[in-house]
Amino acid sequence: MLRIDDLRVNYGGIEAVKGVSFDVPEGQIVTLIGANGAGKSTTLRTIAGLIKPAEGRIRLQAEDITGISPDKIVSKGITLVPEGRRVFPDLTVLENLKIGAYLRSDDLTDDLNWVYSLFPRLKERSWQAAGTLSGGEQQMLAVGRALMSRPKLMMMDEPSLGLAPLVVKDIFAIIKRINSQGVTILLIEQNANMALHIADTAYVLETGRLTLSGTGEELLRNEAVKKAYLG
Repeated sequence: MLRIDDLRVNYGGIEAVKGVSFDVPEGQIVTLIGANGAGKSTTLRTIAGLIKPAEGRIRLQAEDITGISPDKIVSKGITLVPEGRRVFPDLTVLENLKIGAYLRSDDLTDDLNWVYSLFPRLKERSWQAAGTLSGGEQQMLAVGRALMSRPKLMMMDEPSLGLAPLVVKDIFAIIKRINSQGVTILLIEQNANMALHIADTAYVLETGRLTLSGTGEELLRNEAVKKAYLG
């Protein structure tokens, strides 16, 4: 579905992503793991059109989408659930969800019902200000908002960050459920153990370069990965 070819991204005078190439097959959960500063978030933000690459190509189903604007990226079926959730705190849950569908002009009822079926707590709190939700509920809202654009590919940046272990378990179960409904997932996650357990394909990114790839199971068994990321 998505192909990244020799992607290079600069921050100031620093090359943050150094010639990265990988594929995201349709229907899979693909994860990028690596330490802080490895270039994971930069890669997602570049795919989402928020950062312009210095070199390389990004292709969605063979169409070159390199460097096009974020709204056009969304219109082509790619959404990003950003790190830190980034909900609109003074707007209600429902208003936040509708913002996720800002490029749509059709009826939202079926999609709202789908989001509420995934996250019943959001339905209970639909008229509550998003800023009053717990961290876990705000993460659910950020995921729900991304789903309202009907993405083919949903990218997720550190969805478990700062959440209690039980909530993390719920979030990863929901990721698998969303994937089972036909949404391809590209996930970056500090919790490498959880990410690799649900990933079909996994890559290790170190200081801007891909150093390992395989299935989630293969990387779980890899001694270097165990030592560096699994404790």
